[in-house]
Amino acid sequence: MKTYNFIEGEVLAFDKPLTWTSFNLVKVVRNNLSRRLGLKRLKVGHAGTLDPLASGVMILCTGKCTKLIDQLQGGTKEYVATLRLGCTTPSFDAEHPIDATYPTSHITEAAVHEALNQFRGSIWQVPPVYSACKVEGRRAFDYIRQGENVELKAKELVIDELELLDLHLPEQGLFSPHADDVAKMAHDDIHIKDYGRDKEAYEIAEATDIDIAHFSYLQIRVVCSKGTYIRALARDIGQVLGSGAYLIGLRRTRVGDIRLEDCLPIENIEQWCNTVPIVEQPTK
Repeated sequence: MKTYNFIEGEVLAFDKPLTWTSFNLVKVVRNNLSRRLGLKRLKVGHAGTLDPLASGVMILCTGKCTKLIDQLQGGTKEYVATLRLGCTTPSFDAEHPIDATYPTSHITEAAVHEALNQFRGSIWQVPPVYSACKVEGRRAFDYIRQGENVELKAKELVIDELELLDLHLPEQGLFSPHADDVAKMAHDDIHIKDYGRDKEAYEIAEATDIDIAHFSYLQIRVVCSKGTYIRALARDIGQVLGSGAYLIGLRRTRVGDIRLEDCLPIENIEQWCNTVPIVEQPTK
């Protein structure tokens, strides 16, 4: 078993669970390791956030390895994303309630493939206004929450791979065996209680039943460059399809060379922090 030296520095990969904020994961690791090492505050940072409604690979750096954060953030990332078709939300994900609905009966499998073709390679993407993108020193979502308008500029990104994994178009007679399970992720109304992005946790609220006969979705695997918003990609795919779309599921499966199978378990994170072998620090 590996012996860790958290002060000299370690790069740790965790499988962040749904509803945890990135800050919450950093706080739990930092507090437990600081207490064990007898430090007031161990230096811990993350190499890229994940939204509370996303799960998967999240990299934390401790000690001197925090200098590697910029390098790690620059690595390509892989996601599995599930998009609900036929409706939109202001944040392009399930953090906010549906604000518009659209027909989906015109969408065919061929149309989906044609739409995805438009997003491979170098693309320009406008980030979501519900994001931490800075505009004149303020985060974009701060403007929105205060009722102010904000305009974000498009950024050039690279989508290295975009693969269709699953498709459910019941109005076209195309059915996925996974539709019932996917429908559980989608809600007709807001499905979290929002404690704010700067708070520690989110709570899943009770879902509204989905009419499975009219529930259309697609699932994709995306390999992309730093700065890509999968929520914005969902918005743009929905616009091309003429049906609208929003993100109902997102799992980050890789950051650089670090994959889900390389991640430490999160269920017993406090126990892990308090029992993992560490380099003994010299007594003063």
